[in-house]
Amino acid sequence: MTITTEGAVYGCLGIGALLAAVLPRLLSRLPLSVPIVFLAAGVALYLTPLPLPEIDPVADRLWVHHLSELCVIVSLMGAGLAINRPFGWRSWASAWRLLGLAMPLTIGATALAVWGLLGWPVSAALLVAAVLAPTDPVLASEVRVGEPSAEKNDEDEVRFALTSEAGLNDGLAFPFVLAAIALAAAGESWTGGWLSHWAWSDVLVRTSVGVAAGLAIGLLLGRLLFRSRAGSLRLAEQGEGFVALAATFLAYGLTEALHGYGFLAVFVTACTLRRSEHSHGYHQVMHAFVEQIERLLMALLLFGVGAYAASGGLAALTWRGAAVGVLLHLLIRPAAGLLAQLRGPGGPKERAAVAFFGIRGIGSLFYLAYAFGEGDFGPLEREMWAVVVFAVLISVVVHGVAAAPVTSYLDRRSAESSRRDARTGPGPESG
Repeated sequence: MTITTEGAVYGCLGIGALLAAVLPRLLSRLPLSVPIVFLAAGVALYLTPLPLPEIDPVADRLWVHHLSELCVIVSLMGAGLAINRPFGWRSWASAWRLLGLAMPLTIGATALAVWGLLGWPVSAALLVAAVLAPTDPVLASEVRVGEPSAEKNDEDEVRFALTSEAGLNDGLAFPFVLAAIALAAAGESWTGGWLSHWAWSDVLVRTSVGVAAGLAIGLLLGRLLFRSRAGSLRLAEQGEGFVALAATFLAYGLTEALHGYGFLAVFVTACTLRRSEHSHGYHQVMHAFVEQIERLLMALLLFGVGAYAASGGLAALTWRGAAVGVLLHLLIRPAAGLLAQLRGPGGPKERAAVAFFGIRGIGSLFYLAYAFGEGDFGPLEREMWAVVVFAVLISVVVHGVAAAPVTSYLDRRSAESSRRDARTGPGPESG
C-alpha cells in the first residue's frame, strides 16, 4: 500500500497541530524553542521518501506572501493586546530608541555588507537589508511579554522593549522595502521624481494613515465591545475570542484599502483596544485566541522553511551570502541595538539582551515575497531567497536556544533585586 500525497499532507497537519498545543509546556524549561522543533521537523520529513509536495517560494510566491502576511497580522494583534504599559513618550522610550536608531543603523550596515560582500546592485542590497531589519513579532514570542494583566507596569524592560519594537517596526520597515523597489524600477538611479514621492507618500502619508486608522478603529471597537448601550453588542460580556480576529482583519483591510500601512494599523488598534477597560478579563480571552491561531500558522510556515532548506533551497547560497547572515546576528544588530540604548532604560545586561534578540523570521519572508511581486530584481531572486532564509535559520536556532536561559537569568536577577529592595526599604531619595 502506498501513501498518497494528500494523506501525507493531512497527517503532517494533524501531527503539527497536536505538537503546537503540547510543545510550549514540554519545552518551557529547556533551551529549546517551539520554532526549532517545527523547523527540524520540516527538515527531517523532507529527507524521507514520503510523497510530500515541493516547497518553492519562487514558484509559490503568492502562497508564501499571503500565509506569512496572515501570520504576521495575527501576531501583531496578540502583541498589542499583551502590552500592559500605558502609552507615552517617556514610558515607551526603549521602543522609540530601537525604532529611530537601531532599525536605520541595522538597515544601513546590512545594505553595506550585502553590497560589499556580494557586489549586488544597491536596490537588491537595500531590499535584503530592509527585509532582515525588523524584529519579528512571531518568532519573538519566546521573549515577548506574557498575557494581559490588570497591572499597568508589570513588564520587565527587556520583554517590553522587544514586544513594542516587534509590533511597530514590521510596519515601519515597509518604506525601505518600497524604496528598494522604486530604486530598482529607476534603474539604480537616485535622480528623478521617485525619491520625493517616496518621502511624501510612502513615508509620511502611509505611516500617518496607518497610525490614524489604527487609533480610530481601536477606539470604535473599544466603545462597541465594552460600552455599547445595546447589550447584545457588548461582546466583551459574551467572551467571544474570535472578535480579536475580526479586529485584526478590519484594521488591516481598511487601512490597506486607504493605502496606509496595515501592519502598523493592526498593532495600534490592538494597543488602543487594550487601553479600553484595561483591567477587563476579556483582553485575556482575545489574546489567548489569537495566540493559538498564531502558533498554528507559525508551525506551518517554519515547517515549510525547514522543508525548503532540506529540498535544496540553500543551493544558491554562497559563503559570502552566509557571511551576511552571520554578521547581521553577531555584529550588526547587537552593535546597533547597544548604540540605540546608550543611557536608555534598563541596566547594562538588560540592554545587551535587547540588542542581541533582534529576531528575524516570518515578517522577512512576507516582505521578500511582496517585493518580488511588485518589483524586478533580475536573476538574483533565488540567491536572495537563500540569503534571507539562511538568516532566518540562524535566528531560529541561535535565539531559540538562548531565549529560555537568558530570560530565566534576567528573571532571577529581577526577583533578587526585588527581595533586596524589600529587605532594605526605599532609599533616602525615594522618600
